[in-house]
Amino acid sequence: MFGMNPGVAVFLFLAIASIALFSFLAVATWTGTRSNEREVYYKNETIKKIVDSPGPGADAALAYLREQHRQAEINKREGLRLGGLITAAVGLGVMIFLRAMVHAAPVYVAGIIPLLIGIALFGYAFTIAPQE
Repeated sequence: MFGMNPGVAVFLFLAIASIALFSFLAVATWTGTRSNEREVYYKNETIKKIVDSPGPGADAALAYLREQHRQAEINKREGLRLGGLITAAVGLGVMIFLRAMVHAAPVYVAGIIPLLIGIALFGYAFTIAPQE
């Protein structure tokens, strides 16, 4: 139609699409970060006011902070376990897929890398990771 080489047209499309995608991701990340900063700031200000007030409010605020910290540690440990399981499953899947696709060479052994990484993450979550 315009006399353009199809390879050049695909390159231009991919270049423009990738610029648009990464620009969108940058703006979305910046917006989310600003929102999280505001939320944390207002929460800290509220807790500071409660702690500064005399009476049982200070003890309740400290108990709330301790519970929040404990829950964050539990969430981190659970995330490590889940990440380890998912990575190990990906390694197993890659091994099965490569074994089914390539019969000539033992290429499927490459799946051991993510499998071992997943096992290491899962084991870390149960053994070395900080407990309660």
